[in-house]
Amino acid sequence: MGVRKKQMAERIKAEKKDLTFAKLNNCPTSPRKMRLVADLVRGKNIEMALAILRFNPKEASRKLEKLLLSAIANWEAKNEEGSIEDADLFVKEIRVDSGTMLKRLRPAPQGRAHRIRKRSNHVTMVLGANNNTEAKA
Repeated sequence: MGVRKKQMAERIKAEKKDLTFAKLNNCPTSPRKMRLVADLVRGKNIEMALAILRFNPKEASRKLEKLLLSAIANWEAKNEEGSIEDADLFVKEIRVDSGTMLKRLRPAPQGRAHRIRKRSNHVTMVLGANNNTEAKA
């Protein structure tokens, strides 16, 4: 590996030290419905995001709540010496991409058939830490 490539890899690794992510693949909900809930928690700190997801009546919020708890657990595993309160974690990025689509046929009048598309999605949640708050205080 060349020197520049190695330096670039080390710089990217250092930048990603504060980031933690969790993925939810092939969730059997349409991406459009999941994005409605994902937009509510984007950019919020984790306490506020958990409260929003816990009291939201949509079913997609239950799945995103589990995903957020998984991302928090991943952060704790990555940073064993740090505490969540000091890190001031927030939802830095949340992406909802469409997944595989199951295609089914529904009988229609006069011998026709209508296509039913059962959509699924992939959700990627990235948590970031505000470590610069100690420097300001």
